Amino acid sequence: MNSVAPALTRRQSWREELEWHRSLLPRAAALWQFKTLSACVIAFSFFAAYFALLNHPQFEVTPMPSTALDDLVAFVPSSLLIYLTLWIYISLPPGLLDSHAELLRYYAGIAGLAICGLVIFLVWPTSSPRPDIDWTQYPVFGPLLAVDRSGNACPSLHAAFAVFTAIWFDRFLRHPGDRGLSRSLNWLWCIGILYSTLATKQHVAVDLFAGVLFGIAGAKIHGLYFKRPAGFPNPSPRAP
Repeated sequence: MNSVAPALTRRQSWREELEWHRSLLPRAAALWQFKTLSACVIAFSFFAAYFALLNHPQFEVTPMPSTALDDLVAFVPSSLLIYLTLWIYISLPPGLLDSHAELLRYYAGIAGLAICGLVIFLVWPTSSPRPDIDWTQYPVFGPLLAVDRSGNACPSLHAAFAVFTAIWFDRFLRHPGDRGLSRSLNWLWCIGILYSTLATKQHVAVDLFAGVLFGIAGAKIHGLYFKRPAGFPNPSPRAP
């Protein structure tokens, strides 16, 4: 009997895991027009303000210092792919919400984080040093370097958005039958994006750590104010 009970528990856990993952498709399909329109409006508004500040800083630009960590992390051209996946990553949590109220609460958090970051860039413009790399050898970086120059560096909003998303997605992925695989992949993706900010040499370590702290603070403040979105599955109960 003692050996049967754990087997039944594991079977039930796998069944709950499978059922939960099956529920994601209708969630993703729900309100897709609203999600698409909202994402476009938020992205357009953010980038319009971001590039305006990048191209027309209002105060003297402060260069960020390189550290030993920046020397330790080598330039890895292939990390650009991970770096660019941020825009897929941050779309996942809102993409899996299925009510207007939940979406508006989430968008309020991500928009608040973006606005606070833009205010910082307005009053304290910063730049990251470009390493001595022959960029002509890496044409894939051409569009990125042409559009996103070394300004608006600290805190790294790339890092802040990734950490904010990871914290909220971790909460979403806590569900009955949770075996930890999805949550582990979530954090691995976030860590990969954080690593790529240094490996692409788009930021220095000071920018990265400031962005991580900024993202954590944003997620914590948002969580305290809005509590848990109603549509997020409840965490699976812990065994006594």
